[in-house]
Amino acid sequence: MKRETLGSHRSTYDAVFQHPVARNLDWRDLRSMLGSLSEVEEAGSGTVKFTRNGQSLTLHPPRHKDFSDVHALMDVRHFLERSGVEAPEEPAAGVHLLVVIDHREARVYRAEIRGSVPQRVVPYTPGGFGRHLHDVREDGDGHRKPERKSYYESVANTLNGAEQILLFGSGTGASSAMDQLLAALRRDHADVAGRDVGSHVVDAQHLTEHELLAKARDFYANVAS
Repeated sequence: MKRETLGSHRSTYDAVFQHPVARNLDWRDLRSMLGSLSEVEEAGSGTVKFTRNGQSLTLHPPRHKDFSDVHALMDVRHFLERSGVEAPEEPAAGVHLLVVIDHREARVYRAEIRGSVPQRVVPYTPGGFGRHLHDVREDGDGHRKPERKSYYESVANTLNGAEQILLFGSGTGASSAMDQLLAALRRDHADVAGRDVGSHVVDAQHLTEHELLAKARDFYANVAS
């Protein structure tokens, strides 16, 4: 089954393939999606068996509403792939992306999809994932310490293949991860930089994902008109 026929389950399907793995996937949404794609059998001890195209998957419902077992989520991915459900595509021609970026992470959305699930590009340091790229304190001369080039390189690679890219960030100049991403794109990824159709300062911390995507869709609608 292709992604275009997933209907209301598309955002759940995207969350299954999200990288890094989703930690707040609702079990009821996951069960509903799998049930729409396969035959369902209630097995013993509360387990649920899903069968499609000769492939089967048995899951144990979590105690709480979130399905957060990483190994079980990998089993779901493999089941979808083996049973013929098409895996998510990389951003392709015609796709309009929204990048919401700060110094901690970049959230990349397909702006034309309501309920779009972001792919997150989290800054990496040798000490592990999820840490800040740098010490947020300023140097003695009042300037921020330089960030790791690998962060912006990872974001740039995520944007390959998109037709148009809209950037949202906060701050200006050296304090703006958005401005630093733009500089990195222009320096090392001119083809991607050429697809940038706008960069805007927003208060992303106080806007919901729905509000951010609504702003992006309004922007793209105005560009197209």
